[in-house]
Amino acid sequence: MTKFDVIGFGGLNVDTLLKVDKIAAAEEESFIRNFEEACGGSAANTIVGLARLGCKVGFIGKVANDHEGNLQMNCFRAEGVDTEGIIHTDKGKSGAVLGFVDKKGARALYINSGVNDLIEPREIKWQYVSQTQFLHISSFVGEKSFRTQKKLLSSLPSTVKISFDPGSIYAQKGFAAIEPLIQNSFVMMPNALELELLTEEKDYPKGSKVLIDMGVKIVAVKLGNKGCYVTDGQEKRTIQPFKVPVTDTTGAGDAFNAGFLYGLIKDKPLVECGRLGNFVASRSITKMGARAGLPYERDLEFFT
Repeated sequence: MTKFDVIGFGGLNVDTLLKVDKIAAAEEESFIRNFEEACGGSAANTIVGLARLGCKVGFIGKVANDHEGNLQMNCFRAEGVDTEGIIHTDKGKSGAVLGFVDKKGARALYINSGVNDLIEPREIKWQYVSQTQFLHISSFVGEKSFRTQKKLLSSLPSTVKISFDPGSIYAQKGFAAIEPLIQNSFVMMPNALELELLTEEKDYPKGSKVLIDMGVKIVAVKLGNKGCYVTDGQEKRTIQPFKVPVTDTTGAGDAFNAGFLYGLIKDKPLVECGRLGNFVASRSITKMGARAGLPYERDLEFFT
């Protein structure tokens, strides 16, 4: 009997998002229209998305005893996320991200990872992690936490299924570096560029097949304004997106992950999992920040 539907394991960052006239290139200037501070982190955003959809969720991460760390804990508690797995330290700084978002919703992010990169295996509550149906992992900048992820995945009980969003950081490490994570993954949810970086296949159905052949059971490729491509090796489908006005694409992929995992938890058909991912992502991008637009369980009545 599992206690959680999903536990997340990834970086915890407080995002300072600056709405700018344009994202300036080197030697260029732009100006700020608006800004806001919000809790973030890829896996954390996905976990909050699942919490809003009524799932039982927890998290593994690390924060310092500072403003950003306290804000993260308060954000999780307000959303109903279990925080027993979060590590606290009096040394160092909590993670922070400075983001620039232009008028079309495109973004550029700068990460100061802080104590996110200092997670050691001895700090993980192994019994806590073994009580979940899915463990959803996302990338860390530093090697120490990356090694901890690999060690954790190699020692989990078979009852825990791994959900993996490599993000650009892990995709840039290359296939060989993250092969242990791929081999242990039940579901992978890269975007098209990350998939190409990992598999050296520009054609995302071919890239997905590489992962399936590695033992990944389900691959969902995020295609931005083209929707998503989903496959389990037998079924192969491209699913059209929901058309909405775009305010900010920050966290859209994390939102997709929440919708897709919700479908898997509820034993939905693969295509419906993809449509749920697209739906949650479409609600996310209508508001500033990664979490403000995430829908609640009651909003699923608009999912048709």
